[in-house]
Amino acid sequence: MKRTAPLITRDDQFFWDGVAAGELRLQRCARCNRMRHPPAPVCPFCHSLDWRVDRASGRGTLYSYVIPRHTPIESGGDPVVVALIELEEGARLVSNLSGAAIDEIRNGMPVEVFFADFENGLRLHQFRPARR
Repeated sequence: MKRTAPLITRDDQFFWDGVAAGELRLQRCARCNRMRHPPAPVCPFCHSLDWRVDRASGRGTLYSYVIPRHTPIESGGDPVVVALIELEEGARLVSNLSGAAIDEIRNGMPVEVFFADFENGLRLHQFRPARR
């Protein structure tokens, strides 16, 4: 399956390097210690410019989701679940949810990250229902 490659910038290079390595990396403020996503030069909570990169657990819950009526051509016609994931570290990020029947998807369901390889060597983070 084909997917559109992300536009990588100076601010999020560390995130995409982590995805390529099979890790979910997020910014953590060096002053208030909160994790944040998307990456930004300034902490939205305390306005500090000091931050570090930490590896996230990859576990969280499905905060919200949408199933677009018109699936992207690149999906091959399969429904795509666009998910807002709340990680156990507190940050939220947008991804896709795979491996769940549409009628079983519920806000609050436990999920975990996995990394999927697509055409042209593209690797993306995805989420699936957490294994029990």
